[in-house]
Amino acid sequence: MRQIHPIIQVEIIVISAYYIKKYMNTFKDFHTVEDLKFDVKKLQDSLKNVLQMKDYDTANGIKNFAAICLNQIPGKPESTKGNYARGVYWTKPDHTGEEKIRDQNLDETQYTEFVKDFQNTYFKEVYDKLSSKFKLGRVRILLKEPRSTLSWHRDPEPRLHIPIITNPGCIMVIENVAKHLPANGSVYITNNVKYHNAFNGGEENRVHLVACLPDYKFN
Repeated sequence: MRQIHPIIQVEIIVISAYYIKKYMNTFKDFHTVEDLKFDVKKLQDSLKNVLQMKDYDTANGIKNFAAICLNQIPGKPESTKGNYARGVYWTKPDHTGEEKIRDQNLDETQYTEFVKDFQNTYFKEVYDKLSSKFKLGRVRILLKEPRSTLSWHRDPEPRLHIPIITNPGCIMVIENVAKHLPANGSVYITNNVKYHNAFNGGEENRVHLVACLPDYKFN
């Protein structure tokens, strides 16, 4: 077998290291949580159970927004509805590029009570496991219907994602970097404090479990 010259070997190692570092830096705003996975089939079955109990909240009729809150402010079921389901964000809605604030501020740290109606679903087990590892704010099931998109916006804090139903046409874009998050049980954290968007270019629903992480910091 023909051997590679030592100098060429070093060059290959250096070039490989460069592209690995470049790849990792490209997706620096997408973190995959190590050693944490959930059962996608159980998530999908629990989603069906939840949808038999409750419809998606559209935050008083907002187009292309649909959520089900899994936790609430203790003793305040209204904290799962309407504007509370959506929460504050910032956007640049027109040609001026001027930033506008939308909806109302929320104290994410007050969302500490799991909704009783969903106690007997797999989501409770997921919630308890996530709570043991992260300081959670609102934990929601978010629907993105086929051929729909979010606005270009930024949020107050990073978000944790567990894809439940997705397809190759579901893409999240943070600034100018696009990435598909597969529904394989993995847990992802996205840097939503930067301007971003998510769209579903497929022909079936995209459904993620999404948790606000008020204390999580990206480097």
